[in-house]
Amino acid sequence: MKKLALASLVATLLSAPVLADVTVSDPWVRATVPSQKATGAFMQLTADASSRLVAARSPVAGVVEIHEMAMASGVMKMSPIPGLDLPAGKAVELKPGGYHVMLMDLKGQVKEGDKVPLTLVIEGKDGKQQTLELTAPVRPLNAPAASKPMEHGTH
Repeated sequence: MKKLALASLVATLLSAPVLADVTVSDPWVRATVPSQKATGAFMQLTADASSRLVAARSPVAGVVEIHEMAMASGVMKMSPIPGLDLPAGKAVELKPGGYHVMLMDLKGQVKEGDKVPLTLVIEGKDGKQQTLELTAPVRPLNAPAASKPMEHGTH
């Protein structure tokens, strides 16, 4: 009986879905001016197993989307995308002028020095989702794409 219980436990552990660990490096949000209704959140994401960023949420915004910037007919255009692939072991950078999390319908001004809570939704290859909670500091309107690391989060 003990052997059957042990075999059952081992089989359960081996068949349990393995969710990707995703490391977030240098998250930040760009400050806004009064009455501005949108801003971007930026960071570097590294997953230990292939997965996908499929959604994001924040209490500071009514709408949060994953966006990309791309050239189309010689014009830089921003558009929402359904998700962003996170290849195993490869850092994916969300930065101004590239992929980013767009915070829209802001509920108030986002000021330099504020901390913005973000929830990222990561989907594994098996379709299982996990959430990753983090807080991103707000940098000035003219903040460069790369700056010294400030806060890190892991899941």
